[in-house]
Amino acid sequence: MLEKPDIQDESIIACLQGEYGLNGVRLSFLPLGADRNTAVYRAVAGDETPYFCKLRSGVFDETSVTLPKFLSDRGIAQIIAPLETQAGYLWADLDTFKVILYPLIEGRDGYEVDLSERHWRDFGKALKSVHTVVLPPVLSKRIRRETYSPKWRETARAFLGRVEDDAFDDPVAVRLAAFLKAKREEILDLVGRAEQLARDLQARFLEFVLCHSDVHAGNILVAADDALYIVDWDDPILAPKERDLMFVGGAQGFTGHTPQEEETLFYQGYGQAQIDPAALAYYRYERIVVDIAVYCEQLFLTDEGGEDREQSLRYLESNFLPNGTIEIAYKSDKTLLPFRR
Repeated sequence: MLEKPDIQDESIIACLQGEYGLNGVRLSFLPLGADRNTAVYRAVAGDETPYFCKLRSGVFDETSVTLPKFLSDRGIAQIIAPLETQAGYLWADLDTFKVILYPLIEGRDGYEVDLSERHWRDFGKALKSVHTVVLPPVLSKRIRRETYSPKWRETARAFLGRVEDDAFDDPVAVRLAAFLKAKREEILDLVGRAEQLARDLQARFLEFVLCHSDVHAGNILVAADDALYIVDWDDPILAPKERDLMFVGGAQGFTGHTPQEEETLFYQGYGQAQIDPAALAYYRYERIVVDIAVYCEQLFLTDEGGEDREQSLRYLESNFLPNGTIEIAYKSDKTLLPFRR
């Protein structure tokens, strides 16, 4: 979220004092991230200990905090666990928000810094640990499972229809409508390929593992001491490992290495892996379709977001840039399946 949410700093400070026992807190809003349901702050206690404070609105799934705590407790050093309240909970309630507190790791994300060769190997090692962890049944049952749902593909198709007939007043929505019209055939091709691959995967058995589901460059943090962390566990899923592996070499915001170099270095840490080409292709196409559908919902159906709206449009458009996610998805697709719309 790029703009501060509608809640007073004093209320957040009072929550941190009452729930976490922090005194003399100084609070600074951090305009970070594309999730308009999440606002983040830097909080510094009176003893000068810094913290990372997250405010989450909307639907809250407690696995977003219990899972990283579990993984951290299992010795995966690249996971930052949330801190407990004085009552032993991993979050606190504040009006319509959930307040989650973490130790502050000073650093930069993968958009801001090139990952070194060691970082890529550490990334691979960490993700292999996540994919091979054995979850307790009580936690596993709370994590959603992959169904290859057509929801976002249908949503994207519906918006392609709407822009042909509807008129829009908001300048960002007007620009988005024009962009979708210009890219209509390309988007329909992406949707169609994802649809056919989904049918193929539904008919086969693939092992499901724990996946982060969103390990793009913005969710990789390189700390000041050069340690690497995987952050933002808001949407884990039990799915084929390709759900996460699609990000490696997939034009997902990382810089400094070619897609081939990313893959080579990553798998030095991850180890040998048999990659299902249909699953990898599906997730790369589906990721783009979801981006289009989600940003359309935000920009066409609401006028909320302020500065976030411009950023959302830029993110959507970036998929279509040279060497972007779409070009990489086509180049890396080893299935080459024809399809009918």
